[in-house]
Amino acid sequence: MIIHSLLDTDLYKFTMMQVVLHQFPGAEVEYKFKCRNEDIDLVPYIDTIRQEIAALCSLRFKEEELAYLSSLRFIKSDFVDFLGLFQLNEKYITVAPSPLQNGEIEIVVKGPWLHTILFEVPVLAIVNEIYFHATQHRPDYTEGRIRLRDKMALITQNPALVGCNIADYGTRRRFSHKWHAEVIAVLKEDMPANFAGTSNVLFAMQYGLTPLGTMAHEYLQACQSLGPRLRDCQIYALEVWAREYRGDLGIALSDIYGFDAFLADFDMYFCKLFDGARHDSGDPFEWGERLIQHYRNNRVDPSGKVLVFSDALDFDKVVALYLRFKDRAKVAFGIGTNLTNDLGYTPLQVVMKMVRCNGQPVAKLSDTPSKNMCDDEAYMNYLRHVFEIKSS
Repeated sequence: MIIHSLLDTDLYKFTMMQVVLHQFPGAEVEYKFKCRNEDIDLVPYIDTIRQEIAALCSLRFKEEELAYLSSLRFIKSDFVDFLGLFQLNEKYITVAPSPLQNGEIEIVVKGPWLHTILFEVPVLAIVNEIYFHATQHRPDYTEGRIRLRDKMALITQNPALVGCNIADYGTRRRFSHKWHAEVIAVLKEDMPANFAGTSNVLFAMQYGLTPLGTMAHEYLQACQSLGPRLRDCQIYALEVWAREYRGDLGIALSDIYGFDAFLADFDMYFCKLFDGARHDSGDPFEWGERLIQHYRNNRVDPSGKVLVFSDALDFDKVVALYLRFKDRAKVAFGIGTNLTNDLGYTPLQVVMKMVRCNGQPVAKLSDTPSKNMCDDEAYMNYLRHVFEIKSS
């Protein structure tokens, strides 16, 4: 059994789920899986994936897990009560070979958002671990430890990086649960001053770390269907979030319709209300420069705001970004695959994205076009038109 706890997921799943419970309890959604790597045949592992999903659906939250969630200042008691009754249901998820017979598999999650939102992260972790267990019979953990040690040294041995803090964002694409746990333990032990915490709620609880995360793309995508008007859906999503958390969890995701559209909506009110923004596509240096200037244009001091970088980071890029922006804003980094799946093997680039909400197509228009995911091209074109985005 790969997943042993429903807490073995990212914090933003719970923060979004609480908003769904309170604001959108009747929303119906659909997610689809995609592996972006070419020439990866996942079909032989379908039965094992199904078995692991069945095991995942047998899990319930333990009392100590619910107590931990209750201890988080932004988690409300009625949500914890709901989680005490919660269980994932197999009827909402299917796994099958692609009709194209090209080695790809189709994983589709379809049902109430409130009851399906917790599938994504553990399912992606399951696919990763099954694949690497089957293809790497003797994992080179020695190589992984050497790589991890060298990465940490880039920060811990450079006096200019005393304030550089990184976080683990690597649950979805980790090599295995075992390796993920070892990475967390090493980071906590060997670079405590520079290790900010983890997005993984289970490891945060077990290792006494700060759980990190706010919102993901699916939340803003769903608001395309749930909001009053498509052009205002990004504003609507941010306003609903602020109403739920009253100033807490104040990091806005900036790339659901491209950065230009984000800045157009992220006015003086939001600049003052939110603690900062998260970068997840496009050139991070350009993004940081433009966001800092945007704060200044809106009469907000950027030195008090947080720039969170989380797009395919490695430690060299972290160092360069920190040195560029450290004296002008607060800077934070979430590192995923490069932390939890760097043993010398090519990692899987797997995602599971929302493609429909209440029967309507939803999409993101990333500043990195390869990250776009929607099964309705006409809707994508309409979204580009509404947000005045040039086709790429």
